[in-house]
Formats: sequence, C-alpha cells, structure tokens
Amino acid sequence: MNFIIVLSTFILMEATTWVVHKYIMHGFLWFLHKDHHDHTNEGKIEKNDYFFVIFAIPTIALMYIGSLNNFNYIFFIGLGIMFYGMAYFFVHDIFIHQRIKILTKTKSPYFMAMRRAHKQHHKHVTKHHGECFGFLYVPKKFIKMYTKK
Repeated sequence: MNFIIVLSTFILMEATTWVVHKYIMHGFLWFLHKDHHDHTNEGKIEKNDYFFVIFAIPTIALMYIGSLNNFNYIFFIGLGIMFYGMAYFFVHDIFIHQRIKILTKTKSPYFMAMRRAHKQHHKHVTKHHGECFGFLYVPKKFIKMYTKK
C-alpha cells in the first residue's frame, strides 16, 4: 500500500507542478521565477532556486510528522513528493538546463521532446502567454517531432 501512496503522489505532483508553475510561478511569485526565463543569472544561483526550499519545507514536514506516527501514510506522501523533487532536479536542472555538464546527448525521442517542450516554454520571457508548464508530461506534438513515421 505504501508503494501505491508514493507512486500516486509522484504522479499527482505533475498536475500540481503544472498548476503551481502556471498560476503561482508565472503569477504572484514571478519576481522569483523571472530570472529563470530572462537568464540574468545564467550559470549561477537564481532567485528561482528559492523554489527548491519552498517545496522542500512541506516535504520535510510531511516526512517528519509521518515518521512520528509510525511512518503512516503522511510519511509516504512526503516521500512521493521528495522523489518527484529529485526527478525534477536531475531532469530539469541537470539534463535540460545543463547546470552540470553531463547527459548532454540523447537519442531518446521522449527526452529530446522534453527538451524541445521546455525550450518552447522558455521562448516566452514574460509571465504571460506561456505554454508547456508541466515537467514530465510532454505534449504529443513534441514527441511526434522526434519519432519515426
């Protein structure tokens, strides 16, 4: 059952990420996310990196509270969020944005489409008129660009 909770939470985090990214990061917290789009701090710590802390706090709290209660479902919800955060770091920061220069080449249509969708998102340097707010979900139009017909 705990595995189902972790997996379900991980999957639900994609929808949560889309909503938070579109309506909060591109909304009232744009002042923190803006430098991620205009590249004013490229290669350095960005204000956008504060979101790591913002999202880590409830994750740590859930895991801590759940651990005090015999590692109940609250702990495993926190664990699912933590795994999503780890995936986000490795895929977004390392693979897509190349903050650490590894995984620079791929032949995977999914990963190439993921990079392309993210570039499409970054094409917009203002908080308005954005697209592709998700993270692991890649619209089919981008996958079709890299799959053989």
